[in-house]
Amino acid sequence: MTQPLVEIQNLRVEFPSSSGGYNQAVRGVSMSLGREKLGIVGESGSGKSVTGRALMRLLPEAARVKADKLVFDGVNVLSASERTMRGLRGGRIGLILQDPKYSLNPVMTIGAQIAEAWRAHNKGGKKEALEAALNLLEQVRIRDPRRVLDSYPHEVSGGMGQRVMIAMMLAPNPDMLIADEPTSALDASVQAEILRLIDDLVSARGMGLMLISHDLPLVARFCDRVAVMYAGQVMETLPAQDLHHAEHAYTRGLLDCMPHLSEKRARLPVLNRDPKWLEPRS
Repeated sequence: MTQPLVEIQNLRVEFPSSSGGYNQAVRGVSMSLGREKLGIVGESGSGKSVTGRALMRLLPEAARVKADKLVFDGVNVLSASERTMRGLRGGRIGLILQDPKYSLNPVMTIGAQIAEAWRAHNKGGKKEALEAALNLLEQVRIRDPRRVLDSYPHEVSGGMGQRVMIAMMLAPNPDMLIADEPTSALDASVQAEILRLIDDLVSARGMGLMLISHDLPLVARFCDRVAVMYAGQVMETLPAQDLHHAEHAYTRGLLDCMPHLSEKRARLPVLNRDPKWLEPRS
């Protein structure tokens, strides 16, 4: 059996509260990821993004992170040195954030930013880095990549900006991408293009993908497996094609709250939350 890229067992993350104690953001999460597409879905505040950032050790210093196992390709993330983590972050693990206008440097050209990402993890001069940046812009299917290379972030659209972010994350040739709501700031038609692009690149490069999203139909179409999170816990993990046949009451409730064009309903149902969902899971 192939060793998974990511192994998480009993991950717990706590943040300081105003009362002097700690609030639990992630409570006993366990999951694994191979070279596949894993979707993590759930409401805001369910711990999806915190789980991804814990794997990259990008949480604030005040956060308390504990786990029986938090491993990326044999590297123990909890005990790894900062030098080792710098090699993982942006090198072997790429992070695609929600909105490129908040992630790109407004005073650097797009070409300079991609070249900087490339040189941070590859050997080569400035000219070679710019050639690599141009090649990456071509890989993410940007029209007129030479013009975009010399443009600033405010001179490109949101969809093009997200393609630029993907190009930057691909520059070190990572083994895994964490995409945190990568299409939430984009129009529906552009969303589909970006997702097809990510799908093609992940498949062609043989990477693992952790897709964090609120959009259940999107994850069902796009991913291989889905982990459903609620209040810092994983309620169930199942094949994406079986998402609409989920058994857990929380997943069923999320699906029932969604409108359908083929079904007319006067009012969408409200999710009824069971306190038993918060009980420790075996």
